[in-house]
Amino acid sequence: MRIALLTEGGYPHPRGDSYAWCDRLVRGLDGHDFEVHALGSDERHREGAWPALPDNVRRVRTAPLWGPAPGGGGRRGGYGRRLGRRFGEHFADLARAVCAGAGGAGARDTEGGGGGAAAEADRFADGLHGLADLAREHGGLAAALRSEQAVRLMEGACRAPGALRAVRSATPADLLTVAEQLERALRPLSLDWYGAGETCGLAAADVCHAVGAGPAALPGLLARRLFGTPLLVTEYGVRLREHYLASAAHAVAPDAVSAPVRALLASLHGNLAREAYRRAEIVTSGNTHARRWQERCGADRGRLRTVYPGMDAPELTGIEEDTGRRRPDPVLVWVGRTGPARDLIGLLHAFAEVRRAVPGIRLLIAERPGGPAPEGDPESARYLAHCRALAAQLFPDEAAGPLSVGENPVCFARIGDPALPRLADAYAAADVAVLSSVVEGFPVSLVEAMLAGRATVSTDVGAVCEAIGGTGLVVPPRNPRALADACTALLRDPARRARLGAAARARAQELFTAEQNVAAFRGVYLELLSHRPLPAGPAVAALPFARPPEAGLPGRWTAPATPASPAAARLGGRPARTPSWARTAAAGVPAGRGRGGR
Repeated sequence: MRIALLTEGGYPHPRGDSYAWCDRLVRGLDGHDFEVHALGSDERHREGAWPALPDNVRRVRTAPLWGPAPGGGGRRGGYGRRLGRRFGEHFADLARAVCAGAGGAGARDTEGGGGGAAAEADRFADGLHGLADLAREHGGLAAALRSEQAVRLMEGACRAPGALRAVRSATPADLLTVAEQLERALRPLSLDWYGAGETCGLAAADVCHAVGAGPAALPGLLARRLFGTPLLVTEYGVRLREHYLASAAHAVAPDAVSAPVRALLASLHGNLAREAYRRAEIVTSGNTHARRWQERCGADRGRLRTVYPGMDAPELTGIEEDTGRRRPDPVLVWVGRTGPARDLIGLLHAFAEVRRAVPGIRLLIAERPGGPAPEGDPESARYLAHCRALAAQLFPDEAAGPLSVGENPVCFARIGDPALPRLADAYAAADVAVLSSVVEGFPVSLVEAMLAGRATVSTDVGAVCEAIGGTGLVVPPRNPRALADACTALLRDPARRARLGAAARARAQELFTAEQNVAAFRGVYLELLSHRPLPAGPAVAALPFARPPEAGLPGRWTAPATPASPAAARLGGRPARTPSWARTAAAGVPAGRGRGGR
């Protein structure tokens, strides 16, 4: 089977949360051929900047969603008069749907009607596919989407009846910002990935698998419309939810984006997600928390599937189980990428309470690779520096005696450094694993701790309760005292801690292994292929499953019906009886093995 894997800001580039999952999927399904169509989200996602790929990745095609707009789109500033009129009709439909917000967070905050969410979704789809046809027939859309005509059409849609209240006050500067972001989001419409005569690529793919319902799904939508290729959308972190969280963070940033810009971009991404959910044959999520988001954003419940993300279990399941003995120097372990959403400040305050109840306790904060670095996220780097300063203030270096060197009970380490070479080393040192997040999707570090057989204390966010299933303690977020009480209870009861750890490992091995994930997607691919109609023409003979199994057996039952023979006419027009061996073979039993056969 030929799978077109559509990604944005992830695989094959070793960045983003989806990279590890995509790599395990491709390597696990080594009997299928994959062609990766990757959209780069920033300058780190350059052509060829990825590690060696498995042999079943036959081709990689990339396109940037960053940097200056590519050439194309007719004359400078847009198309000519005739094509400009056609562009204006399609762009007006898309702009009106975006300004109405039928797919965004403010869909109910409208004035003057607008035809309902279904009508706006259809209008958005008409505008989107009309622009795609224009780009495919007459060049790219980049110049036209940033032209004065596009800005004026967007301004008129913002002032029209039925538009969101938040967008009515949009200024020309706001509209120029939106035009730039709109052009980047719709760049996949202008790519050269849709050649009908290609023997590989999207035209020859059996299934398009989009990792996300944002711009990565656009090539799959066009392939479905042009070639009938089934579309599968997978989201382990819902793309629209991530956009809303980023928008909320930008609202309070020093260089805050204006409210009309945030509303228009949220509606754009909402409409993109809604269209992807409407057209995809199957939409999978990594947990029911993400599934509820997808359903609220327009996904049909009958097309939704939950497929838990798989993890490399052998390294973690090889860790020795908790024996239930009390150690003189117990350790709390936190693993993850640092940032304000992880609430390490609350964890440090909770640890101060635990240390008063359990003397000698230590805290290991293990930073996962890919976290803040000199070239990484400066906000996360500043947050980590603040946490280090707070730990030094709350827990001054302590010495066991007058001749020993003081040591802070809080240790910050990065996985992969000489002090902590492996992820398994962090969990092997843990008595209790802690997750203190205030915002979380699927809790990867929590599942890792479960595979390692460690008791856990987690905050009730995202899919935590679904993942843990009663095998750990759950407390409210932003409550250091509750977090401290739960950790103290487990540290004082080693037998209970050991029971919870064993139950957590059993649950994780049943639900969250890479083998389970690969097997689930193997079944989904076969289901999509079985429902795809075969194309007409001589190429059908070369396709698998194009001929029935009995076509290779001797006999004439697969040939078209012929007029009755003279012998049949003498029998009153009834055809002669089919030989028994032919009836047996046609029924699926090999000849010679029917009644009395050996």
